[in-house]
Amino acid sequence: MAQVIVKPGESFEAALRRFKKMTMESGILKEARAHEHYEKPSERRRREEAARLRKIAKARRQQESRESR
Repeated sequence: MAQVIVKPGESFEAALRRFKKMTMESGILKEARAHEHYEKPSERRRREEAARLRKIAKARRQQESRESR
């Protein structure tokens, strides 16, 4: 659970920014969105496979750009 202790003299906006940053880094929102709806195991495999292929393609593009320099 993300928790922010407000420092003396700190504005609410600054504390809210720190809280938002902590929740993004910890992945709380991403996990909550993933649990919003049921995902069939076949859909989960398809999504993970697509992410894996995107990662491989990105690595290839970066490798090709390094080689062309």
